[in-house]
Amino acid sequence: MNKLIKMIMACILSLGFSSMAFAGLDEIPSDITDSVYNMDLMDPMQPLDESAFRDWKSDRSPPWTVGYASTYAGNTWRKGAMNRLMNEIKPKWQELGLLNDIIVTQSNLKDALQIQQIRQLVDQGVDAIIICCSNPTALNQAIKYAFDRGVPVFSFTGYTTSPLSVNSSVNYHQAGFDVGTWMAEEVGGEGNILVVEGIPGYSASDSQNAGVLDGLSRYPGIKVTGQIAHMWTSQVGQAETQKWLATHPGQLDGMAVQSSGETGVLAALQQSGREMVPLSIGGELGALCYWRNNPEYISAAIQTWPPGDDIELGWNIMMRTMQGQGPKIQSILVPPQKITYSDVEAMMGADCDRNSTDWYNPGIDIWGGSDYLDNFFLRPANPEEYDPDA
Repeated sequence: MNKLIKMIMACILSLGFSSMAFAGLDEIPSDITDSVYNMDLMDPMQPLDESAFRDWKSDRSPPWTVGYASTYAGNTWRKGAMNRLMNEIKPKWQELGLLNDIIVTQSNLKDALQIQQIRQLVDQGVDAIIICCSNPTALNQAIKYAFDRGVPVFSFTGYTTSPLSVNSSVNYHQAGFDVGTWMAEEVGGEGNILVVEGIPGYSASDSQNAGVLDGLSRYPGIKVTGQIAHMWTSQVGQAETQKWLATHPGQLDGMAVQSSGETGVLAALQQSGREMVPLSIGGELGALCYWRNNPEYISAAIQTWPPGDDIELGWNIMMRTMQGQGPKIQSILVPPQKITYSDVEAMMGADCDRNSTDWYNPGIDIWGGSDYLDNFFLRPANPEEYDPDA
């Protein structure tokens, strides 16, 4: 079914998706739509219609209880997101009097279990649910189950195709395209490239990977010599890269790596004894540390999903929606952030930890801050100043 949907959407794209107009999207300022919502660099499955919550407001009074139906907790990105959620976001919003508690479940990448957990959270009486990096189609009936009972679902770091969810992330196809074109330029437009994706079948991974391949395809001299997956985990990335390098002794000129795994992939390349070819780096501090101490290694890094900022972006969208601010469209997207060597020098010294799998977060004011989010709501206001009795 997922493949069929993708085929249908690909046909729509070929028939002029780049010129289609979406109600709601027309209400977003053109400087944002021209860049972040460039239809030539948009996943055709990305939901862009009017939000179902334009005229909705929770009929439940705060403080609210929020469910986090997480798919996975086994990598450092997820730990970074959870740390921001539980140690910064939770106490802040409790102090504001708008949050009662956060209930967390883990489905370990099992769609059926996540569906069951979403329904259970609804039945337990949560007021809203956030999900992350999920299967784009599998949860749609569970999202409708929640919606029918007054519980909105917010998908951060990836989308669902349900018309009843609110999605937030970077434009992943665009971000992947930026990585692909950067990699091609980094090797002079010619060479053999290994592509390392995240978790196949998950929207955030699939969209980025399609963007990377799209970007690389614009250069006739580039050959994708292999594709592997690191499951968004550095240890897996290191092991899979080691296996690939050991069985592919031919020429390799670069590695386009989806972030959340680049530290392990880089370690495998170092241990192989092969030439240190350019590798795309996102936000993992260990890989950034290698660049910090080897300034000529690459020209730039591209941050596509800082874990703490991404979950806070989704949280802020949730709070605004609960308060009745009215999101205009289904997917609120932000641009990827370029990291320069000067940025890396400013964030860490030469004594940095090359093996660190912690993450660089540019800050929520940069990654979809309050002024930016105002553009996506019909009745924008500071959610931290919400008075339910006003």
